[in-house]
Amino acid sequence: MSHIVLVTGASSGFGLMTAKALAQAGHTVYASMRETAGRNAPRVAEIAQWAAEHAADLRTVELDVQVDASVASAIHHVLADAGGLDVVVHNAGHMVFGPAEAFTPEQLIQQYDVNVLGAQRLNRVALPFLRKQRKGLLVWVGSSSTRGGTPPFLAPYFAAKAAMDALAVSYSAELARWGIETTIMVPGAFTKGTNHFAHSGKAADSHVVAEYENGPYAGVAEHALEGLANLEPSDADPAEVAREIVRVVGLPHGKRPFRVHVDPAQDGAEVVNAVADRVRTELFTKIGLADLLSPHAQLR
Repeated sequence: MSHIVLVTGASSGFGLMTAKALAQAGHTVYASMRETAGRNAPRVAEIAQWAAEHAADLRTVELDVQVDASVASAIHHVLADAGGLDVVVHNAGHMVFGPAEAFTPEQLIQQYDVNVLGAQRLNRVALPFLRKQRKGLLVWVGSSSTRGGTPPFLAPYFAAKAAMDALAVSYSAELARWGIETTIMVPGAFTKGTNHFAHSGKAADSHVVAEYENGPYAGVAEHALEGLANLEPSDADPAEVAREIVRVVGLPHGKRPFRVHVDPAQDGAEVVNAVADRVRTELFTKIGLADLLSPHAQLR
């Protein structure tokens, strides 16, 4: 069955891979991104050419997850242009690298704004429609860092991704009786094949950064990045994340998994998440709300 899908942060990385893979699988896909008439105009042209060459229904739409009006405009455009919406892939995000102390509060706010509040803005516009149709799917692209190994110097990114994961878990129960499914995709630390690390942001307080780089933590940043790269198998393919999202979207309604791990390095997140998700299941059962663990639209 073909679905209408919106993918956020689709100008590159997991987002672009996912948008293309979904379109090739026969879905109508909107690859959303900022500055479609500016910085990303070449990407928009490239996607249009790719779609034509592959006879795929891949479209672009302007969407800045940090701006309420932009989010509303994008959702309304999709609804008018395609006549509906079935799946939202929350992928937009940005990585930063450096000692936690050296990031200003404003930089942490920026991380939360993109990774957490951006998803909230989108949900508040898309969910009224999905709730009305009593059916839909939210795919949250998280990170193994939320419960797996957490190497140093990635604290703002890890904290924001952990908040996003917590938000996704809560939304899952609150949307189940509306017939809306939740899948949390958990990629590991892919150090090659995406621009996550290459384009990561830096801490603003250069004085504090220097204290770490020239003090007892000299060389730790390089060691951490090298160690992560060494953990990654040579055949690790970030496109596997996109393929897993395609698989999940293609499953029948009510049969989609709550959480999917794509972690070639096996940093332990899958083990810890299994325990957390089991505890959640047990709690909901004990308090008499086990029906919230799976989607089933209820009529008024």
